[in-house]
Amino acid sequence: MRSSKAVAHIGSRVEMFIDNWLIDERQGIELRATPPTKREVVLKLDKPWEGKAACYFSVIQDEEKIRLYYRGNAPADDHDDQQVTCYAESEDGIHFERPVLGLYEHDGASNNNIVWRGLESHNFAPMKDVSPLAAKESLFKAVGGVAPRGTPWEKGMLNALHSPDGIHWSKMEANPVITDQPFDSHNVVFWDPGLNAYRCYARYWTDSRVRAVHSSISPDFREWRPFTPNHYETDVPIEQFYTNATVVCPGAEHVYLSFPKRFVESRKKVPEHPFGGLSDTVFMSSRDGIHWDRTFLDAWLRPGHDRKNWTERSNMIAHGIVQIEPELFSLYVTEHYRWDDIQLRRLTVRKHGFASIHGGYRGGEVKTCPLIFSGNRLLLNYATSAAGSIQVELLDESGRPLDGYEASDMEPLYGDELEGVVRWRNGEDVSALAGKPVRIRFLLHDADIYSMQFKTL
Repeated sequence: MRSSKAVAHIGSRVEMFIDNWLIDERQGIELRATPPTKREVVLKLDKPWEGKAACYFSVIQDEEKIRLYYRGNAPADDHDDQQVTCYAESEDGIHFERPVLGLYEHDGASNNNIVWRGLESHNFAPMKDVSPLAAKESLFKAVGGVAPRGTPWEKGMLNALHSPDGIHWSKMEANPVITDQPFDSHNVVFWDPGLNAYRCYARYWTDSRVRAVHSSISPDFREWRPFTPNHYETDVPIEQFYTNATVVCPGAEHVYLSFPKRFVESRKKVPEHPFGGLSDTVFMSSRDGIHWDRTFLDAWLRPGHDRKNWTERSNMIAHGIVQIEPELFSLYVTEHYRWDDIQLRRLTVRKHGFASIHGGYRGGEVKTCPLIFSGNRLLLNYATSAAGSIQVELLDESGRPLDGYEASDMEPLYGDELEGVVRWRNGEDVSALAGKPVRIRFLLHDADIYSMQFKTL
């Protein structure tokens, strides 16, 4: 939690209530994670070159097109160089089509959607390069690879690949760009606008043999710095994170979100399944990409009533968040891993609504630390019950109510809006306070506030 004396410079950013960063005091309020809503099955992995071990999905929003990449044919041997990467696309994020690309043969025919074959396909992780210096031949980049056959798995390697169109791929370098790591997992990459560099989040093994996440930074996608382990508070339990699905949040790129697949290796729920272990997904956030907040230890996505998700390595979140509806973010999850009907399902969560400050029926309040904003209106992403309400009070840096911005000057706000404008009796313009340290006092009654933003309207 931020020191009560520290001032947060938030400008006109969207600030989500996913942690205690802005919260100085609270009473009768809890931070509550928002679980996703399960939607449609968008793809059945039923082609001969896919198979029931298809996984490590990545989804990329590319203007009006949603691109989907995933591992297809995966022999029992992780070191087999005949593994393939498949590609599908969609205009609505729901109906995905496999284009017939004719690039690689499978069983003597090339009428398939394969875009790469080789060890890199074991965990092929692509991105669209939105950096200002991205070359035309490298508008898409990817990493992938494991240890070659006959090599200890600890000696894995990641190769860098690039593509001008997301379909035709080649290696950027003849040799791997990162080596000597157990890369048999989804090791994701993206452009970090805050650092003006590329980030890679990868799976590693701790000294106590626990699967964990660490990250590296690169200015050019070729030279990568040594990895830095994720850091958590001392009271956070040690758990096995098989994958991480880390992203910068769309529309709030100063915040990192991660959706690790938590692996419970010792459990087995379905006796007839040949493999042990269970998986679910947790949610965590960070403001620097290294120190991670795990306010929410409970599962973000549970296996649910479907018994085929109560087997190992299901419930794995794909890398990437897309927005195909104005009010919702869409994510995707692998279901029925290693079953004959393996599939990919869409999930949705409220835009910038991964968590909230929640006040129950008996009410509660939150006071923020001092903050400096820009803009002329305060917008809330909020929801109440029919009987619920929210009131907002602006305070000076020491906590005294500001004239004209007291809770008693405001009609209670109620409803369900992503950008609800806060209005007091004297109006809604707060530009006179821009650039000065102020605090905000929220009074909630059967209500949630997911995020806030000062904005010029």
